[in-house]
Amino acid sequence: MARVAAAFGMDVAAWSRNLTEERAREAGAVRAASKEELLASSDFVSVHLALSERTRGLVGAAELALMRPTAYLVNTSRAAIVDQDALLAALHAGTIAGAGVDVFDAEPLPAGHPMRTAPRLLATPHLGYVSRANYETYYGQAVEDIRAYLDGRPVRRLG
Repeated sequence: MARVAAAFGMDVAAWSRNLTEERAREAGAVRAASKEELLASSDFVSVHLALSERTRGLVGAAELALMRPTAYLVNTSRAAIVDQDALLAALHAGTIAGAGVDVFDAEPLPAGHPMRTAPRLLATPHLGYVSRANYETYYGQAVEDIRAYLDGRPVRRLG
């Protein structure tokens, strides 16, 4: 993500509990920052973490309050990393400029879910993997699997 952001002319800061300055630069960031510094100084905050007990609720009301009113939060990781109620409150209060998410606490997102009507929210289904090449591989291998199975020579086996 750091290299993509840099391609758009962004100066990229990065944070992780275990991130070193060296590793941040290797990944394409110009610097490592504390979580608080990153939130307070960024125009865009993009979350890229695996969900674990350490990351659940990592971005809550206190963290969102550190962000600039002109800043955007992007979460394409897992919904539970960002406190959904706190995000909705920040969007309704206008304490952040907006958010882009493709992960939700309930998927598929129910018709009456408050994320569907939140102001300043760009919400999409969790479809980042969808591309023509990905579908060609997926369906091509599915057809290959079926043909091989019918010929009595399965090519992919579990266990």
